[in-house]
Amino acid sequence: MDIQPSTTRAIRAQDKTTNEHKSDYPTSKSIWVHQACNTKAILFYFSLICQKPILAGLAGYIFSDLITGVYHWSIDNYGDAKTPIFGSQIEGFQGHHEKPWIITRKHIATNLYELSQIITLIFLPINLICNNPILLAFVGSLSTGVLFCQQFHAWSHTTNNKLPTIVVALQDLGVLVSRSQHAAHHHALFNSNYCIVSGIWNNFLDEIRVFEAFEKVIFFWFGVKPRSWNELT
Repeated sequence: MDIQPSTTRAIRAQDKTTNEHKSDYPTSKSIWVHQACNTKAILFYFSLICQKPILAGLAGYIFSDLITGVYHWSIDNYGDAKTPIFGSQIEGFQGHHEKPWIITRKHIATNLYELSQIITLIFLPINLICNNPILLAFVGSLSTGVLFCQQFHAWSHTTNNKLPTIVVALQDLGVLVSRSQHAAHHHALFNSNYCIVSGIWNNFLDEIRVFEAFEKVIFFWFGVKPRSWNELT
């Protein structure tokens, strides 16, 4: 279909008028206020998406500190070198009480290799079968805290001048267990400050004597004394 000359002239006239007056309408341009509002909206949207996984990750890290405390307490007080599966770790922790500086001389791979096997066996199946970002954030942070707890433990026995600045800063902020806090565990009875990720649980657990209560229940039901009781005699 042919376009009439009059129609063509009308279209050209409209385009010319639009171009001449385009600058008269500032709202047609993208100004910084618009861009800022769009950016704010996008960030708010992503914050809603990421908020729950971030909180789940934080919870996982906090919970990892509790898990290491319970595990540390159990192998410090029960079993021996002949205990199946855990014997080598029990023996290692008892030797650590006698020579706590040895852990600072070990390579990070040495400190982590046993835990890495356990973490892989327990948490890898969850990662493979689960698609929930909240659960994955919790499990990922939890497993990371548990995996690296022995290295955090080693750093708590290392003097500040031998530590990276970032590690010292994280210890001072309470993100990692500090040298001063963990030193309280290495008193004669070795019966406090068991948590070795951030140490955030230590004061609470020690003040209300959670582990002492566990020890009394175990002794009442099974007649087994914890090693910390034997230290008193």
